[in-house]
Amino acid sequence: MDTSKITLTLTPFESWFADLLMAEMAELGFESFVETGTGFEAYIPESNYDREALNKLLSDRQEPFSLAWSEETVPAQNWNEVWEKNYFKPLVIADRVLVRAPFHTNYPSCPIEIVIEPNMAFGTGNHETTSLMMETMLGMDFSEKTVLDMGCGTGILAILASRLGASAVTAIDIDQWSFDAVMENRVTNHAPNIDPVLGDAGMIGDRKFGIALVNIQKNVILNDMAAYSAALQLGGLILFSGFFETDLPDIQQVAEKEGLQFISKKVKNNWTVAVFHS
Repeated sequence: MDTSKITLTLTPFESWFADLLMAEMAELGFESFVETGTGFEAYIPESNYDREALNKLLSDRQEPFSLAWSEETVPAQNWNEVWEKNYFKPLVIADRVLVRAPFHTNYPSCPIEIVIEPNMAFGTGNHETTSLMMETMLGMDFSEKTVLDMGCGTGILAILASRLGASAVTAIDIDQWSFDAVMENRVTNHAPNIDPVLGDAGMIGDRKFGIALVNIQKNVILNDMAAYSAALQLGGLILFSGFFETDLPDIQQVAEKEGLQFISKKVKNNWTVAVFHS
């Protein structure tokens, strides 16, 4: 499947406004973003691209900033090359986890190494939501826990959970690219206890988990909150990310209605990870 790439330039550039636009574009189905210094690039499967909706969103956001944008089609078979040449750099999380691609040759040594083949699936650790999730996971006990990775992307969080001692990890995503990526990345990272599942929250079924990792858009989290809560074992923990700190009250309100209790949060550039328990 080809991908639509939107390149935006903001004048003057303000990181908070770029983050706001990225969040709003995520609501339109854009799956990954790359900051450029003067704006950002946004990617969406071509079949999901609604040009009219994007034009309306960006036109309504012209004040007090000036926005310029262009679009192009990136053939699916060229995606790895694009990432290799431009974006995906080795990443170190809390001096404990190294995330790299197979083509990287110069990288530091860390106790945990995760190798991710970059493709259309979201999740190389470079976005704040993913790195926040990973940082929070490093302070948790995964030993012999069953884990749900909802909206798993490349499977990076599922792989980390496996490395931290999880007994079994169910990695669910609605995107075929993600399913294929997890199938590949679990082999590369010697994590056979990861079970990739193609679909939405309805695929959780009657499974029960000690820990759930949910890094998705705000509206998806709110819509599927009951399914996440029902999937947690008594005393289980759930991490939510993929939204701004200003959205946390909405998340917390719905979570508490479903019997979840807020524990803590971490914030990076306004992006947030929130921890709840059942």
